[in-house]
Amino acid sequence: MRLGLIAGNGRFPFLVLGAARAAGDEVTIIAIKEEAFPALEQLAERPPRAALHWVSLGQLGKWLSIMKDARVTRAVMAGQVKHTKLFTDIVPDMTALGVLMKLKARNTDAIVSAVAEVLKDNGITLLDSTTYLTPLLAKEGLLTRRAPNVDEQADLEFGYAVADAIAGLDIGQTIAVKSAAVVAVEAMEGTDAVIARAGQLAGSGVRVIKVAKPKQDMRFDVPVVGVSTIEAMQATGATLLSVDAGRTLMIDGDAIFKAADEAGIAIVGRRCGP
Repeated sequence: MRLGLIAGNGRFPFLVLGAARAAGDEVTIIAIKEEAFPALEQLAERPPRAALHWVSLGQLGKWLSIMKDARVTRAVMAGQVKHTKLFTDIVPDMTALGVLMKLKARNTDAIVSAVAEVLKDNGITLLDSTTYLTPLLAKEGLLTRRAPNVDEQADLEFGYAVADAIAGLDIGQTIAVKSAAVVAVEAMEGTDAVIARAGQLAGSGVRVIKVAKPKQDMRFDVPVVGVSTIEAMQATGATLLSVDAGRTLMIDGDAIFKAADEAGIAIVGRRCGP
Protein backbone atom coordinates (compact mmCIF):
# COMPACT_ATOMS: atom_id res chain seq x y z
CA MET A 1 0.00 0.00 0.00
CA ARG A 2 1.14 3.57 -0.68
CA LEU A 3 0.95 5.76 2.40
CA GLY A 4 1.47 9.50 2.76
CA LEU A 5 2.94 10.56 6.13
CA ILE A 6 2.29 14.22 6.97
CA ALA A 7 4.88 14.94 9.66
CA GLY A 8 4.88 17.65 12.30
CA ASN A 9 7.29 17.78 15.25
CA GLY A 10 8.06 15.34 18.04
CA ARG A 11 8.90 11.61 18.02
CA PHE A 12 5.43 10.69 16.80
CA PRO A 13 6.40 10.80 13.05
CA PHE A 14 9.44 8.58 13.66
CA LEU A 15 7.29 5.93 15.32
CA VAL A 16 4.63 6.00 12.60
CA LEU A 17 7.27 5.71 9.89
CA GLY A 18 8.87 2.70 11.59
CA ALA A 19 5.53 0.98 12.16
CA ALA A 20 4.32 1.66 8.59
CA ARG A 21 7.50 0.13 7.20
CA ALA A 22 7.08 -2.89 9.45
CA ALA A 23 3.58 -3.27 8.03
CA GLY A 24 5.02 -3.34 4.52
CA ASP A 25 3.67 0.02 3.36
CA GLU A 26 5.53 2.15 0.83
CA VAL A 27 5.80 5.56 2.48
CA THR A 28 6.06 9.07 1.09
CA ILE A 29 6.81 11.70 3.76
CA ILE A 30 5.65 15.30 3.65
CA ALA A 31 7.73 16.96 6.36
CA ILE A 32 6.41 20.35 7.45
CA LYS A 33 9.36 22.74 7.21
CA GLU A 34 8.31 24.81 10.19
CA GLU A 35 7.87 21.83 12.50
CA ALA A 36 9.43 18.49 11.56
CA PHE A 37 12.75 17.45 13.10
CA PRO A 38 15.75 17.36 10.69
CA ALA A 39 16.58 13.86 11.96
CA LEU A 40 13.55 12.58 10.06
CA GLU A 41 15.59 12.93 6.87
CA GLN A 42 18.23 10.47 8.11
CA LEU A 43 15.60 7.96 9.16
CA ALA A 44 13.89 8.21 5.77
CA GLU A 45 17.16 7.23 4.08
CA ARG A 46 17.35 3.91 5.90
CA PRO A 47 16.28 0.85 3.89
CA PRO A 48 13.62 0.55 2.72
CA ARG A 49 14.02 4.21 1.75
CA ALA A 50 11.05 6.56 2.08
CA ALA A 51 10.77 9.56 -0.24
CA LEU A 52 10.83 12.75 1.83
CA HIS A 53 9.67 16.21 0.78
CA TRP A 54 10.12 19.38 2.86
CA VAL A 55 7.00 21.49 2.38
CA SER A 56 5.83 24.63 4.16
CA LEU A 57 2.71 24.49 6.30
CA GLY A 58 0.53 26.52 3.96
CA GLN A 59 1.45 24.73 0.73
CA LEU A 60 -1.56 22.44 0.61
CA GLY A 61 -1.53 22.35 -3.17
CA LYS A 62 2.03 21.04 -3.12
CA TRP A 63 1.02 18.36 -0.56
CA LEU A 64 -1.63 17.14 -2.99
CA SER A 65 0.72 17.23 -5.98
CA ILE A 66 3.37 15.17 -4.18
CA MET A 67 0.88 12.55 -3.03
CA LYS A 68 -0.73 12.27 -6.44
CA ASP A 69 2.67 11.80 -8.12
CA ALA A 70 3.46 9.06 -5.57
CA ARG A 71 0.04 7.45 -6.18
CA VAL A 72 -0.79 7.76 -2.49
CA THR A 73 -4.29 6.61 -1.57
CA ARG A 74 -4.02 6.78 2.23
CA ALA A 75 -2.46 9.36 4.52
CA VAL A 76 -1.77 9.71 8.23
CA MET A 77 -0.97 12.85 10.21
CA ALA A 78 1.76 12.44 12.83
CA GLY A 79 3.31 14.95 15.18
CA GLN A 80 2.33 18.36 16.41
CA VAL A 81 1.84 21.61 14.57
CA LYS A 82 1.73 24.43 17.10
CA HIS A 83 -1.57 26.29 16.94
CA THR A 84 0.26 29.61 17.12
CA LYS A 85 1.61 28.93 13.62
CA LEU A 86 -1.80 29.98 12.33
CA PHE A 87 -0.96 33.55 13.30
CA THR A 88 2.75 33.72 12.54
CA ASP A 89 4.30 31.40 9.97
CA ILE A 90 1.59 30.20 7.61
CA VAL A 91 1.70 31.64 4.07
CA PRO A 92 -1.17 29.89 2.28
CA ASP A 93 -1.03 28.92 -1.37
CA MET A 94 -4.17 29.20 -3.48
CA THR A 95 -5.43 25.76 -2.40
CA ALA A 96 -4.95 26.49 1.30
CA LEU A 97 -6.37 29.99 0.90
CA GLY A 98 -9.51 28.53 -0.66
CA VAL A 99 -9.90 26.25 2.38
CA LEU A 100 -9.33 29.05 4.90
CA MET A 101 -11.78 31.41 3.21
CA LYS A 102 -14.59 28.90 3.61
CA LEU A 103 -14.06 28.43 7.35
CA LYS A 104 -16.32 30.06 9.91
CA ALA A 105 -13.81 29.28 12.67
CA ARG A 106 -10.07 28.65 12.63
CA ASN A 107 -9.79 26.20 15.47
CA THR A 108 -8.02 22.87 15.12
CA ASP A 109 -11.07 20.77 14.30
CA ALA A 110 -12.34 23.16 11.64
CA ILE A 111 -9.02 23.54 9.83
CA VAL A 112 -7.90 19.92 9.83
CA SER A 113 -11.39 18.63 9.01
CA ALA A 114 -11.37 20.92 5.98
CA VAL A 115 -7.95 19.61 4.94
CA ALA A 116 -9.23 16.05 5.34
CA GLU A 117 -12.10 16.86 3.00
CA VAL A 118 -9.69 18.24 0.39
CA LEU A 119 -7.66 15.03 0.63
CA LYS A 120 -10.82 12.95 0.26
CA ASP A 121 -11.87 14.96 -2.81
CA ASN A 122 -8.52 14.01 -4.33
CA GLY A 123 -8.88 10.30 -3.64
CA ILE A 124 -6.80 10.21 -0.46
CA THR A 125 -8.26 8.74 2.75
CA LEU A 126 -6.97 10.26 5.99
CA LEU A 127 -6.45 7.42 8.48
CA ASP A 128 -6.61 7.57 12.27
CA SER A 129 -3.29 8.90 13.50
CA THR A 130 -3.13 5.91 15.88
CA THR A 131 -3.45 3.34 13.07
CA TYR A 132 0.12 2.08 13.44
CA LEU A 133 0.49 2.83 17.15
CA THR A 134 -2.35 0.98 18.85
CA PRO A 135 -0.03 -0.62 21.47
CA LEU A 136 0.90 2.87 22.69
CA LEU A 137 -2.68 3.89 23.52
CA ALA A 138 -3.24 4.39 27.26
CA LYS A 139 -4.81 1.51 29.14
CA GLU A 140 -7.64 1.88 31.63
CA GLY A 141 -7.06 2.07 35.38
CA LEU A 142 -3.98 2.65 37.52
CA LEU A 143 -0.85 2.80 35.34
CA THR A 144 1.80 3.42 38.02
CA ARG A 145 2.80 1.91 41.34
CA ARG A 146 1.33 4.75 43.37
CA ALA A 147 -2.44 5.21 43.34
CA PRO A 148 -4.16 8.59 43.83
CA ASN A 149 -4.85 9.49 47.44
CA VAL A 150 -8.24 10.73 48.65
CA ASP A 151 -7.51 14.41 47.93
CA GLU A 152 -6.15 13.67 44.48
CA GLN A 153 -9.14 11.52 43.63
CA ALA A 154 -11.47 14.32 44.72
CA ASP A 155 -9.64 16.74 42.42
CA LEU A 156 -10.10 14.32 39.52
CA GLU A 157 -13.81 14.05 40.13
CA PHE A 158 -14.02 17.83 40.27
CA GLY A 159 -11.83 18.41 37.23
CA TYR A 160 -13.23 15.94 34.71
CA ALA A 161 -16.38 17.92 33.97
CA VAL A 162 -14.37 21.10 33.49
CA ALA A 163 -11.79 19.42 31.26
CA ASP A 164 -14.49 17.80 29.13
CA ALA A 165 -16.27 21.14 28.69
CA ILE A 166 -13.07 22.94 27.63
CA ALA A 167 -12.18 20.15 25.20
CA GLY A 168 -15.70 20.12 23.81
CA LEU A 169 -15.32 23.79 22.92
CA ASP A 170 -12.00 22.98 21.16
CA ILE A 171 -10.11 25.35 23.45
CA GLY A 172 -7.63 22.87 24.87
CA GLN A 173 -7.35 19.34 26.20
CA THR A 174 -5.47 19.88 29.46
CA ILE A 175 -6.33 21.55 32.74
CA ALA A 176 -4.50 21.74 36.07
CA VAL A 177 -6.45 21.65 39.32
CA LYS A 178 -5.67 21.83 43.02
CA SER A 179 -7.96 21.68 46.05
CA ALA A 180 -11.10 21.69 43.88
CA ALA A 181 -10.03 24.81 41.99
CA VAL A 182 -8.99 25.20 38.36
CA VAL A 183 -5.46 26.57 38.33
CA ALA A 184 -4.66 26.64 34.60
CA VAL A 185 -6.38 25.86 31.31
CA GLU A 186 -4.65 24.97 28.05
CA ALA A 187 -5.28 27.05 24.95
CA MET A 188 -2.60 27.28 22.22
CA GLU A 189 0.50 27.04 24.39
CA GLY A 190 0.66 23.26 24.89
CA THR A 191 0.62 20.88 27.85
CA ASP A 192 4.10 21.51 29.27
CA ALA A 193 3.52 25.26 29.34
CA VAL A 194 0.23 24.76 31.20
CA ILE A 195 1.97 22.60 33.78
CA ALA A 196 4.71 25.20 34.26
CA ARG A 197 2.17 28.01 34.67
CA ALA A 198 0.14 25.96 37.14
CA GLY A 199 3.26 25.44 39.25
CA GLN A 200 3.98 29.15 39.24
CA LEU A 201 0.43 29.96 40.30
CA ALA A 202 -0.30 27.25 42.86
CA GLY A 203 3.00 25.67 43.80
CA SER A 204 3.37 21.93 44.29
CA GLY A 205 0.47 19.51 44.55
CA VAL A 206 -1.19 20.32 41.23
CA ARG A 207 -3.10 17.54 39.44
CA VAL A 208 -3.01 17.43 35.63
CA ILE A 209 -6.00 16.20 33.65
CA LYS A 210 -5.60 15.59 29.91
CA VAL A 211 -8.69 14.51 28.00
CA ALA A 212 -9.81 13.71 24.49
CA LYS A 213 -12.57 15.78 22.98
CA PRO A 214 -16.07 14.40 23.60
CA LYS A 215 -16.33 13.63 19.88
CA GLN A 216 -12.61 13.10 19.32
CA ASP A 217 -11.67 12.62 15.67
CA MET A 218 -8.85 10.12 15.92
CA ARG A 219 -7.44 11.26 12.59
CA PHE A 220 -5.85 14.31 14.17
CA ASP A 221 -5.14 16.22 17.39
CA VAL A 222 -5.14 13.03 19.46
CA PRO A 223 -3.87 13.68 23.02
CA VAL A 224 -0.21 12.73 23.46
CA VAL A 225 1.95 12.52 26.57
CA GLY A 226 5.57 11.50 26.95
CA VAL A 227 8.47 11.46 29.36
CA SER A 228 8.75 15.23 28.86
CA THR A 229 5.27 15.56 30.39
CA ILE A 230 6.45 13.77 33.51
CA GLU A 231 9.60 15.89 33.63
CA ALA A 232 7.49 19.05 33.43
CA MET A 233 5.30 17.79 36.26
CA GLN A 234 8.26 16.82 38.43
CA ALA A 235 9.81 20.27 37.95
CA THR A 236 6.70 21.96 39.36
CA GLY A 237 5.78 19.38 42.01
CA ALA A 238 2.63 18.16 40.23
CA THR A 239 1.56 14.82 41.68
CA LEU A 240 -1.05 13.21 39.44
CA LEU A 241 -1.72 12.78 35.72
CA SER A 242 -5.00 11.53 34.30
CA VAL A 243 -5.33 10.54 30.63
CA ASP A 244 -8.21 9.08 28.65
CA ALA A 245 -7.83 5.35 28.05
CA GLY A 246 -7.87 4.29 24.40
CA ARG A 247 -7.68 7.90 23.23
CA THR A 248 -4.27 9.06 24.46
CA LEU A 249 -0.92 8.09 22.97
CA MET A 250 1.73 7.29 25.57
CA ILE A 251 4.41 8.11 23.04
CA ASP A 252 7.42 6.90 25.07
CA GLY A 253 5.74 3.67 26.13
CA ASP A 254 6.77 2.12 29.44
CA ALA A 255 9.46 4.78 29.91
CA ILE A 256 6.67 7.17 30.93
CA PHE A 257 5.54 4.93 33.78
CA LYS A 258 9.12 4.32 34.91
CA ALA A 259 9.76 8.07 35.03
CA ALA A 260 6.51 8.65 36.91
CA ASP A 261 7.30 5.91 39.44
CA GLU A 262 10.74 7.38 40.08
CA ALA A 263 9.17 10.82 40.60
CA GLY A 264 6.34 9.54 42.83
CA ILE A 265 3.73 10.69 40.31
CA ALA A 266 0.52 8.70 39.89
CA ILE A 267 -0.95 8.11 36.42
CA VAL A 268 -4.47 6.86 35.79
CA GLY A 269 -6.30 5.99 32.59
CA ARG A 270 -9.89 7.18 32.66
CA ARG A 271 -12.45 4.91 31.08
CA CYS A 272 -14.12 6.52 28.07
CA GLY A 273 -17.28 5.56 26.26
CA PRO A 274 -19.81 2.89 27.21
